[in-house]
Amino acid sequence: MKDKVAIVTGASSGIGLASAKELLKRGAKVVLAARSTEKLQSIEKELNNPNVLIVPTDVSKEEDCKNLIDETIKKYNKIDILINNAGISMRAIFKDVKLEVIKSLMDINFWGTVYCTHYAMPYLLESKGSVVGVSSIAGFKGLPARVGYSSSKFAMHGFLDVLRTENLKTGLHVMLIAPGFTSSNIRNTALVADGTQQGESPRAEEKMMSAEEVAIHLCNGLEKRKRTIILTTQGKLTVLLNKFFPKWMDKMVYNHMAKEENSPFK
Repeated sequence: MKDKVAIVTGASSGIGLASAKELLKRGAKVVLAARSTEKLQSIEKELNNPNVLIVPTDVSKEEDCKNLIDETIKKYNKIDILINNAGISMRAIFKDVKLEVIKSLMDINFWGTVYCTHYAMPYLLESKGSVVGVSSIAGFKGLPARVGYSSSKFAMHGFLDVLRTENLKTGLHVMLIAPGFTSSNIRNTALVADGTQQGESPRAEEKMMSAEEVAIHLCNGLEKRKRTIILTTQGKLTVLLNKFFPKWMDKMVYNHMAKEENSPFK
């Protein structure tokens, strides 16, 4: 990783921030992108590292994504790694949810990945670099009450799958990582049916894999140029069993998600 230039979106907390720190440990130069200028400035001060560049970015806006790439090139003149991590979640059943909630998730989780990757592509092809999509088990198996989230992750999977196939002979590395339930603030900021944030996580965060663990797996995968990483035993079993017993898994996933506190369905 030494002197590689890596961009991490959604880098102000959770998996994004942990990945940025892990990349720095391994000698990379890291560009941190997130919506909150204040948080980014605070992180920059905390890290106190000359190999850090912060670029306030709302990935749902194409012009912000272009600016992120432009600022990176202006500073480092190359891009080796793009980690598309920025994302939001939701919790509401489809019949109740406002359509703008689903659109918000697609704009950030899917279009943010497309925008950033599009503008970074010339430089990634030149460096034979890596494009990473931080996804979820929800991108392999549709989760009830997560219609917008699952849809956006399935779309991300399709996009990266095509990107990988188109670039079989260019040297571009495309990696998908699905962490499973990870301790972060994504559930606190998840949108409910009317588009407001739910505020409280409905799950036991302390029992989940830490963002730091995910970051180590992600960076190891980058070094080994892996194709797909599925984390947690529960995640691996969900993906495997869904291939062979999809109808049974529908029931299992339904029952599991219905146990969440204040579940919108039973």
